Amino acid sequence: MMATPLIELRQIVKTYGTGLAQSTVLKGIDLSIQPGEFIAIMGHSGSGKSTALNILGCLDTPTSGQYLFDGIQVEEMTTQQRALLRRYYLGFVFQGFNLLNRTSALENVELPLIYRGMSAKERHELAMHALTTVGLENYVDHTPGELSGGQQQRVAIARAIVTQPKVLLADEPTGNLDTARSIEIMEILAELNQKQGITIIMVTHEEDMAEYAHRRVLFKDGCIVSKEEAEA
Repeated sequence: MMATPLIELRQIVKTYGTGLAQSTVLKGIDLSIQPGEFIAIMGHSGSGKSTALNILGCLDTPTSGQYLFDGIQVEEMTTQQRALLRRYYLGFVFQGFNLLNRTSALENVELPLIYRGMSAKERHELAMHALTTVGLENYVDHTPGELSGGQQQRVAIARAIVTQPKVLLADEPTGNLDTARSIEIMEILAELNQKQGITIIMVTHEEDMAEYAHRRVLFKDGCIVSKEEAEA
């Protein structure tokens, strides 16, 4: 018996512009994601995959259709309610790391906790635990400029998981890394999924990175054209 989906997209349409400049980027997509799944979203540039990820991350809203998160209709939330959903339930990892350059790894990871009003002691403990989880317990005082690309992405992952999110959204997380560092990052993501049960939704164009996912969702011209289960 299938569990209730954590995330459901129902006939999601996203249109930008008006008149002759109007462009429909998503054309009525349907997608269900179960708790604890690891999904790889794939497709060529302009296929709609990044727009879908932005909607899933509450960084954008659909023109029409329904987005349900744990049974709650997200598109009916206020801007403040969507911000709270992002803050307490979602974590983000981007291709470009997005770290504060003059700030230590520990302080970068603590940043999301400041918005929760936690004490310095609580922030420190949680950030240290997150950095230890990604194998950077010996680099807490290093700034991004003192870290390799792979280490910077580990800091970004630690920052994403320090709030203990239900869902981790990763947009081309290995796009700026070489093969060896990419494998390290994917193994960390797979372990977070397997051991902590974090649902992971990852946009990637790399076939070998997508192999870590349970399922591939292929976008083409604003539509989902396949939802392939990973090979055993």
